[in-house]
Amino acid sequence: MDIQDQSGGDDSDDLHTKVSRLPPLPKPLDPIVAQLFEDTRKRGGHILNLHRTNGHAPKLSRAKRPFTYALRNECDVPRMYRELAICRTALNVDCAYELHHHHPLALHSGITEAQFEALKDWRPHSDLFEAAQLAVLAYVDEMTLQKGAVSDATFGELAKHFNAQEIVEITYNSTSYYASGLYMKALGIMADPPERKAAPGKF
Repeated sequence: MDIQDQSGGDDSDDLHTKVSRLPPLPKPLDPIVAQLFEDTRKRGGHILNLHRTNGHAPKLSRAKRPFTYALRNECDVPRMYRELAICRTALNVDCAYELHHHHPLALHSGITEAQFEALKDWRPHSDLFEAAQLAVLAYVDEMTLQKGAVSDATFGELAKHFNAQEIVEITYNSTSYYASGLYMKALGIMADPPERKAAPGKF
């Protein structure tokens, strides 16, 4: 099931405001960027400050879009585990922008508000999580906090609950959002207004 967000209408001038350390997008929009923005609206999302920032490199933004779409829509591992990995990764990289946009997605995927709050320091609250969720959290922590040095024990526990494809999908989600978190922080992307939401993808 997909969340139905109203993408609304973005004022054309609003697309050219300063939203990061970079200058505003030039006028007129690059045709590639204009098409990407239209695709985002069609998928139920708003044009976020992240999109505006990405727009400074149109060809790279276009090249990355299919991969981002696949992470959101074409994984077999249930969305809840992916959102768990993404949100814990966002906390580990200290990226408030990422966490803000994934909070509602995490809740829609089946993560409870209590679990979401506990992600900040999940070990003392391990009773809130199932074994498979704890395996994901431990794996993500070692991967993102220890420069990828995941112990055999932690990997073995993960492998009890997920097959090879699912492990790759969880890993891609975590590492991709780790990189995105660094990107967002380095470029100083400003927070979006509360009404602007990311395209939800498939649940």
